Amino acid sequence: MPKSKRNRLVTLSRVTKKGREQKESLVEAVRAAVEEYSDVYVFEFDNMRNTKLKELRDELKGSCRFFLGANKVLQVALGRDKATEHREGLHRCSELIEGHRGLLFTSLPKEQVEKRFSELAEPDFARTGSIATGTVELPEGPLTQFSHDMEPFLRKQGMPVRLNRGVIELVADFTVCTEGQPLSPEAATILRLLGEKMAVFRLHLLARWTDGSFELLPAGEAAAKAGSAKGSKGGFVEGFYESDEEGSEEGDEEEGGGDEAA
Repeated sequence: MPKSKRNRLVTLSRVTKKGREQKESLVEAVRAAVEEYSDVYVFEFDNMRNTKLKELRDELKGSCRFFLGANKVLQVALGRDKATEHREGLHRCSELIEGHRGLLFTSLPKEQVEKRFSELAEPDFARTGSIATGTVELPEGPLTQFSHDMEPFLRKQGMPVRLNRGVIELVADFTVCTEGQPLSPEAATILRLLGEKMAVFRLHLLARWTDGSFELLPAGEAAAKAGSAKGSKGGFVEGFYESDEEGSEEGDEEEGGGDEAA
């Protein structure tokens, strides 16, 4: 007879301890990076793709270190104010860590870092909830790019299709997505099938700290103005986790979780 799953006692003490240890380890790693590298950058990312970040990390391996996720822990590591900052002026960086942002530690020349980041623009397929950058419409008629056995799948995505002599065809015009509107799961799937890439992975440098000196960069000034206009700090949601030892993966993490990428 199978064991009942009711009234099962679950001990949470180990989980809590592990979470605390992870946070403490991250704080120590960030502070060690402050001592190891001359410059600290706060950056913001659009359309995060772990594979793309891993490629950049591998390219800059040995000269840079990235930290993402667990924004509140990163703030604690740098110091939330003058009284608690790890080094003079670092609390200015801490104030910028929110939403889809992270830290870059490096000793590379500023010009080299800015040049590499400005060149970084990797197109990719948009995901559910992303805002469509254009309107995609399919006219009534045959869809020769799809094999006949995909007809049931396309119908499940909401497309008005049928088989006509072994060829899939639309029985009416079909709008996949509309510019400026969020993508539905079905729209994101269809765009991928069509090869339409509407997302671009980018990293924007917002600010730079070096030896007690803080500098707000152009992208940071623009973000500050946009935030002031909205009357808030942006409203992003933390959701990126990157593990240096076990590879990388995307997913929603609990507040305070996270790791770093060397």
